[in-house]
Amino acid sequence: MITRFLFALMASFPLGTGAAECTVHSDTQSRALVELYTSEGCSSCPPADRWLSDLATRGDQRVVPLAFHVSYWDYIGWKDRFADPRYTDRQRDLAQAQGSTMVYTPQVIVAGADFRNWSSASSFEKALGVISAIPAQASLSVTSTPANDAGIDGHASLRAPAGGKATLFVALTQDGLSSKVTAGENRGENLRHHAVVRGLVAVASGGAFHFDRKPDWDLQRMNVVAFAQDLRTGHVLQALSTPLCR
Repeated sequence: MITRFLFALMASFPLGTGAAECTVHSDTQSRALVELYTSEGCSSCPPADRWLSDLATRGDQRVVPLAFHVSYWDYIGWKDRFADPRYTDRQRDLAQAQGSTMVYTPQVIVAGADFRNWSSASSFEKALGVISAIPAQASLSVTSTPANDAGIDGHASLRAPAGGKATLFVALTQDGLSSKVTAGENRGENLRHHAVVRGLVAVASGGAFHFDRKPDWDLQRMNVVAFAQDLRTGHVLQALSTPLCR
């Protein structure tokens, strides 16, 4: 089952923003968590990277995008600096929850389910319409403080139906990243990325979270994301995103 890594997304409606902290809550509309599993070492991934980047910059409030860079292509000549073995584990756990033994890139997962027809605008729009029409199955709340030299701290909480198995996750994402690839399948390419996951924690149904600050963080281009997920099936109950507290 999905035991290693699932992340909580932050709500997109700030109730209070001040010098001390920022608080956001989800609303009653379901948001579609869109996960891309990708690698800078994968020659078929750049079109999907561009697709997700466009999605991230479009401002569609129905969508919460996440780009997980996996590590299993690092051996073929180019080490993806955004890749993390834990994201590889997450992809494998999601596959196992849905009865599959195969992982691949680029893979798009929408609301916890494999979505292979992502390049079809009409198919993707239809999927978003179905998700948006369903009342949210969980309520999320996130409070965070402005980033400091130590990193980012906050608290997330989840309200879900009694007897459910939802787990709350928090992710930190960054836009406007790029790499000049000098080896491997994408040698010579200048790859650009949005919504790249830079950190991920699980906080059960509620609790504190912390992200250590990294040297290449650009605080003006970062978001906090929270989502609730059923670990038995991978189904996402609700997802939300908000700019980094400043």
